This record gives sequence, structure tokens and C-alpha cells, in this order.
Amino acid sequence: MEINIIGTGGVGGYFGGRLLDSGANVRFFARGKNFESLKQNGLKILSAKGNLQLKNIQVYDTNDVNFPSADIILIAVKLWATDDAALLAKKMLKNDSAVISLQNGVVAIETLKKVIPESNIAGGVSAIAALIEEPGVIRHNGDMASLQFGEVNNEQSERLEKFYNICSGANFQSTIPPNIKLAIWEKFVLLCTMSAITTISRLPIGPLREDPDSRNLIQQIMQEVVDIGTKKNIEFEKNIVENKMKLIDNLPEQMVASMCGDYRRGLKLELPWLSGYIFTEGKKLGIPTPANNFIYSVLKHHSNGEHPLIQN
Repeated sequence: MEINIIGTGGVGGYFGGRLLDSGANVRFFARGKNFESLKQNGLKILSAKGNLQLKNIQVYDTNDVNFPSADIILIAVKLWATDDAALLAKKMLKNDSAVISLQNGVVAIETLKKVIPESNIAGGVSAIAALIEEPGVIRHNGDMASLQFGEVNNEQSERLEKFYNICSGANFQSTIPPNIKLAIWEKFVLLCTMSAITTISRLPIGPLREDPDSRNLIQQIMQEVVDIGTKKNIEFEKNIVENKMKLIDNLPEQMVASMCGDYRRGLKLELPWLSGYIFTEGKKLGIPTPANNFIYSVLKHHSNGEHPLIQN
């Protein structure tokens, strides 16, 4: 299979690198300094699961006009770049290509449907703490690294079975869950909560989960996400908040969400698709979401990157 990866950051770079190292036919798509470094020096991965230095990789500038088609197209860009990534993916389609978003949030599939035929779209979930340490270099923190993917109608397909078999030979976990939409929302419950609490506090999860007041806020943020999902007919397990809190209790105490890292570096935030999404949907559906409203109301002033009035 031919695999194109749009966005060679922490997610796309890591999983693409592992797939390439296992012998898969992988092409990377990047831009700016990251593209230049990848083209000149290849892709470097620093990880407790084993470092990699991949030379002479196939890498394309996303500003190019012509792109090779692929059987699997993974979208691993930030949510604010989804529209542009969808247009790129459309140029890469074969008749039976699967475009799989590995992005955060719960709206990526609907965004892709605006320009890509629904028959070419599949759902995906990535679980990893990784980022671009410097152009062409991916730093993987911890040992969590897994992918889930499935057809939007939850039917089995030959194309995703083939991709699963390829992933099985790489150095990460992969599964095809029985309900990909539920899997996306289950990740969103934890991700939205972690993004909100670590970004607004600029603290890792350790002290936040230990303090009774901030722990209560964590649970309130999470419950509101579950309430919105439930209203949208997502059939969560009965004790999802309790179980996700257990997960939070077992995370490394220094862990922060990627949005917190983006905030610290003065980069654009995915806030509108996380707490901002809960804020907006709560208003539409008549469901109170005061914790997420607070998070969004404070952090939205930083959504476009470093605020000009902040002095270091």
C-alpha cells in the first residue's frame, strides 16, 4: 500500500516514521523549515521505544501543485488547518483510497465531507505525546503510542484490514474498534479535559489532580463533555467519568496536553474545537457547560498565538 501523511509533526512524523522503518511505502508532506530539514536531513525520532534516523525519505512541500496518489491518506495537521489538508487529500485520491483523520476533536470527519466523497473517508484516533523538538526531529514522550481507525459505518473493509496488517508490523499498537465514532468521542472526553485544565493553569497534571479544588474542576469539565456527547446519541459506558479519572490518575505527573505546549510556545490553539466546541454546542442544545465556558472565555484571547501585550 502507498501511504501519504499530510502533516509531519508529532503524530504524523512519529507514526509515519515507524511505518517507514517497518518497510511500508510512506510519503511525508510538510511545509516551511520542517520540510526543508526533512528533505535535507531526513526524519529523526527520539523515543524511549527506540530512536530512529531515517535518511532519504520521500517528502513533499504542501505548496507544490502535483502530488502522488495513495491508498491510505493520513491527516495529522492541527484542526485549524483541516480545510487545507482536505483539499490536498482530494488531489491524492484513488477510487478506493481511505482518508483517515488522526486529529483531535470530534468534527474532522464532517469537515472532510465538504470536499471528499464520504466513501473515501474513515475515522481515526491517535494516542501519543509527541511534538516537533526542532525541524525534522520528533520527540516522543512516554511510551504511549497507538492508532485506532475504522470505516464511518463501522463495517469491515479490505482497505483498512490491509492497513491494519501493515501497522501490526510497526512499533506501535493498532486496533479497528467496533464503533469508531464512539472511540473518537471517548478520546475527546479525556483530551478536552486535559487540554483545558493544563493550559489554563500552565501546570502539569500531577498537582492538579491532587488538589481537591482543581480535581473537582477536572471532573466538571469532563462531565460537561460527556453530557454534550450523550445528547448527540453517543453511547458512553456508564462509568466513563470515573474510569477516565482513573486514567488521569495514572498519567505521568509531569504530563501536559499538546495545547498547553502550544500556548507556552505562543502558537495557535485548537481551543475552538475543544472547550470552544463544548461551549458552542451547549448553547445550541440548551445544556449548561459553565466550566468549559470559563475555559473558553479566558483562553480564546490566546487562540491565534502569542498575545502582543504579554511580556516575557
